[in-house]
Amino acid sequence: MPQQDATTTLSDRAYDWLKRDIIRGVWQPGSRLAVKQLSDHYGIGASPIREALARLVGEGLVLVFGQRGFRVPPIDLDDLWDVTNTRVLIENEALRQSIEHGDDAWESEVVAAYHQLEKLEHDPARDFAEWERRNQRFHEALVAACPSRWLQRMREILHDQHRRYRFLSSQYAPGRDIPAEHRALRDAALAGDTGTAMSVLRVHIERTAHTVERMLAAGEAALEEAASS
Repeated sequence: MPQQDATTTLSDRAYDWLKRDIIRGVWQPGSRLAVKQLSDHYGIGASPIREALARLVGEGLVLVFGQRGFRVPPIDLDDLWDVTNTRVLIENEALRQSIEHGDDAWESEVVAAYHQLEKLEHDPARDFAEWERRNQRFHEALVAACPSRWLQRMREILHDQHRRYRFLSSQYAPGRDIPAEHRALRDAALAGDTGTAMSVLRVHIERTAHTVERMLAAGEAALEEAASS
């Protein structure tokens, strides 16, 4: 398990680990989340596990079914596009405000975050989890100067929902130049070109959804072919 600060409660640890593993697909979409199983897996008592599950229900990363317990939300195209379109609205507004209020410190953080991400972008042997961490830092740096805490909070929730789908497509992005997309986003933001930055970000987010959509369609086609053979 990852290192935790001494002040982190057992509930916080359970929340962090569960959230990470749901987003990464360790717990498969649609699968049941039994408190006893989770308690044994993470070596944490049932009460902190229940508290963590309740927090994740509030964020939409866990579903509760009355007396039947908890489940990971299934993969659903309607949900994917609902998350995608809402994220575009929220994150673009956060980006607009961030560019408007950004100062020298903000620009420096965007440059630093991009530099760390770029170092892994063209490495075919890169660790995807580390790339994802740096990718998240870059996107957070872009909106860091946005003064609205509610926009920031909603953006964080939607970003986590989108990450769950992105991990599904981590090895399936044919013909997509993600490094170029990040570079264009950095350049427009640092130039103060709000319109271009928002347009680039919208396309960047939507392309991820299109990639997942193609991947799911390919999987369904393979299942249908196997069933008919």
